[in-house]
Amino acid sequence: MTVIRHEAQVPLSAAGRRFDQALAGMFPDYSRSRLSGWIKAGAVTLDGVVAPPRQLLRGGERVRLEAELVNEVESAPEAIPLAIVHEDAHLLVLDKPAGLVVHPGAGNPAGTLLNALLHHDRKLAELPRAGIVHRLDKDTSGLMVVARSLAAHTALVEMLSRHAVERQYEAVVLGTLVAGGTVDAPIGRHMGDRLRQAVRDEEDGKHAVTHYRLRERFRAHSLVQCNLETGRTHQIRVHMAHIQHPLIGDQLYGGGLRLPKGATPELIAALRGFRRQALHAERLAFEHPVTGEAMAFEVPRPQDQQALLQALRADAATHAEP
Repeated sequence: MTVIRHEAQVPLSAAGRRFDQALAGMFPDYSRSRLSGWIKAGAVTLDGVVAPPRQLLRGGERVRLEAELVNEVESAPEAIPLAIVHEDAHLLVLDKPAGLVVHPGAGNPAGTLLNALLHHDRKLAELPRAGIVHRLDKDTSGLMVVARSLAAHTALVEMLSRHAVERQYEAVVLGTLVAGGTVDAPIGRHMGDRLRQAVRDEEDGKHAVTHYRLRERFRAHSLVQCNLETGRTHQIRVHMAHIQHPLIGDQLYGGGLRLPKGATPELIAALRGFRRQALHAERLAFEHPVTGEAMAFEVPRPQDQQALLQALRADAATHAEP
């Protein structure tokens, strides 16, 4: 268990502010909720005395913080391989395979990315959700960033909340798009199915914006690039289904098997064999949460999605007019 110790002087500019508010500015590596909990637990003193969070400051007081970082996660470590793209003292960037659940939940108590992270670094148990600050659906592949320190965790959560992390995806959808566009439609839980999300009105849904661009068009399908402006659950899947172009293989949002007339045997086999949504998080870009360095990562599409595209191209070439 890690014990942290800090001592500092309240700046004169904090005169008249509440203790908990000033503390957040003095120790930005820790979240407001964590600092508030430490104040209430007596782990933070003001001029050697335990003070309430709302106490007003005059400036110049001495603050001492001494607290234990107790485990936030109780799941067991598991030796599950990780495809690590980048690693430093503050963060990990991973290429998550399709089929791997991000963190334990109903029906998935173990065998998750969280369990794998705890095996890779036991100290991640001291961070909320073992440092996981965003997620990919089980059957979506690609890039994720994970915090390894409290400073990085606090900063990454804030960056994601203000949409300061660039997330770019590649999707294969049903139908032939003519051009790209933007879907600006609120998303909320489906009224009749708790497993699904849906486009809702502004009162019931959360603001959600997806930009998409046509990359390649086949006889009855399209390859698109999707860039998230917001990060709602199932956002790309819901938005593309909303404009009548659901993702191939997405059983939850209408991406069932649809074969173009005269499809080649190879394409029929590829479409029937693709049993997940055709979605890959190919690019992730952000400023390093501690150093401020500009960082960008890209990973190639997985083999199953590459094989699907090859079958779509071959079918289109077979039916091309001479």
